[in-house]
Amino acid sequence: MPTLDWIGKDKVVNHHLDVPYRVLERVYSYDQAGQHDADNGSENMIIHGDNLEALKALLPQYEGRVKCIYIDPPYNTATSTNSNRKWVYSDNVDSPIISAWIGKTVGDEGEDLTRHDKWLCMMYPRLKLLQKLLSDDGVIFISISDVEHASLKMICNEIFGMNCFVANVIWGNNYSPRNDSKGIAYTTDNILVYSKNPGWTPQRLARSEIMDARYNAPDNDPVPWTSSPAHAPSARSHKGMVYGIQHPFTGKIFYPPAGRCWALEQEKILSNMREWASYKLENLDDSSIRAEICGEDDIASMPNIKAIVLDESIETAKEKVINRINQGTWPPFYFTNNGKGGLRVKKHLEDMGGKVVTTLWAYEDVGTNTEAKNDI
Repeated sequence: MPTLDWIGKDKVVNHHLDVPYRVLERVYSYDQAGQHDADNGSENMIIHGDNLEALKALLPQYEGRVKCIYIDPPYNTATSTNSNRKWVYSDNVDSPIISAWIGKTVGDEGEDLTRHDKWLCMMYPRLKLLQKLLSDDGVIFISISDVEHASLKMICNEIFGMNCFVANVIWGNNYSPRNDSKGIAYTTDNILVYSKNPGWTPQRLARSEIMDARYNAPDNDPVPWTSSPAHAPSARSHKGMVYGIQHPFTGKIFYPPAGRCWALEQEKILSNMREWASYKLENLDDSSIRAEICGEDDIASMPNIKAIVLDESIETAKEKVINRINQGTWPPFYFTNNGKGGLRVKKHLEDMGGKVVTTLWAYEDVGTNTEAKNDI
């Protein structure tokens, strides 16, 4: 696995082991009524002090128990071109506190560190402790700008493991960039997501009214639905799901498009078709057609799959289809254009579940920095 190297790395890789354990002294507590004496029964804490020592102090009680961590570390943004470069939140990399820590931890090399080296030296031991705090099903979210994004991802791959990388979320945190911005104005931040173990997946989000508005019931189905293709990809690996179906209006045999197969196994589709008219299975000797759809040159490799064809006259089938359309609440597989069009599938709203989490978080959905400041 590729790793990132920087001045002072060898001094901080195991520095988290040298950080002394501190006792967390509960001094006071807060509730809606204000400040009170310490409440030793509560697990909610605001810790005053060095965050590296605070993380180490949490280990005895919380190692392997934290399901979700969010951190917003300094972005290490240079505010000027002179030597006085600063991190956000007025964290000056040349401040006596940070300089003393780097000097103590890294030694004489600390005097030669750039602000990026210093930032990496600061982040590495903290991430090591955070990784220990995560539970087996835990996940960490880390906000970061483009300045240190690449470096942060490299050390997170090293600490959490490349196979535990979940996503890089793009957060649209600014809908009104400054008019005097130089170059390309920043309107987004990154949120790196890593899990303690591979395979972590988030729960789905609540559906929006806009999403649900796409569902209706033109057939008076008691449950709203939307129309989806009746076919799916990967015909080559699902040759048994590539076959002909006879249209009840035209009598023509139609197949899924090239490279695609029907979305359900034949038994279920046959059952659906029989809700429209009388259908049966019949061998059409159409291996060459099905092989072309699958992108298969060897016709002999195609399985002997029968087609779904009418078991009655087209006139009778057409009459049944029209009556079934007028009856309402059509079967899951239905014909568009009042029975004259192609085959589609009904996808009911109640079966869709919540909204899938994506890697783009728009400000309309999650808010902006400005809105957060106003709320505070």
